Amino acid sequence: MPRSADIYVSTWTELQSQLYEGSWQSDLKRFRSPFAFRGLPDATAEPETSLRRLGGQYHLREQSLLRNFRKYAHSRNIQADSVWNWIALAQHHGLPTRLLDWSFSPYVSLHFATVNAAEWRCDAAIWCVDCVKLKQCLPAKLQKALKQEDSDVLTVEMLDRTAPTLGAFERLSRRPFLAFFEPPSLDDRLVNQAALFSVTSRANESVSDWLHQHKRLFRRIVIPARLKREIRDKLDQANINERILFPGLDGLSQWLTRYYSPAPEP
Repeated sequence: MPRSADIYVSTWTELQSQLYEGSWQSDLKRFRSPFAFRGLPDATAEPETSLRRLGGQYHLREQSLLRNFRKYAHSRNIQADSVWNWIALAQHHGLPTRLLDWSFSPYVSLHFATVNAAEWRCDAAIWCVDCVKLKQCLPAKLQKALKQEDSDVLTVEMLDRTAPTLGAFERLSRRPFLAFFEPPSLDDRLVNQAALFSVTSRANESVSDWLHQHKRLFRRIVIPARLKREIRDKLDQANINERILFPGLDGLSQWLTRYYSPAPEP
């Protein structure tokens, strides 16, 4: 069923126009998009954290997951002993957390929406969240931190100063909220993917439910299945692929395997 925030495109040109809609900043006299992007290969899917997808009493497992990750992870993997560094590192390596991956790059989001040819038969969606408007929904302390740094998204350092623990983060507001922060540059993968994370104020908060309650903050660009093949080929020619986004031999092998595989039947 169509949603009020849905925008349907039918061509590559229309897609480009919508991805960069609202990017002109008159005060800066530059094209700088205010959106964070997340690509989903199935348009019927909703953005949810890996912790929430665990099911059951998942929110009660967060502390145990992070405590044991911190215990067994090698100390050289972390830049500073900060809960925000640890949870970013955990998310980056696949541990279920209340974080969710996004990107400043619309093309990176397109990559994840089209990389799997087995999912070319269904429509895809690019979720676009306005980080500038979202600031107005943040607790006062976080808004103050952003204003002091003249920034639209938080950093680990800002979070350390305002909420050094997840409990302190939850206590910043009685109302649930969603915030974006830039992770530390743990490796080239995060850097090349122009990565940022969303974080829910509560472990059991649904990202999609919160967004649907704040419809003015986001829009979805729905991509028809028939357009995925063209998008994928054009992204490869633009050098948006596994070799770039996952630097190293694993990413190189994934790219070569996909690139030289027979094209699936339309």
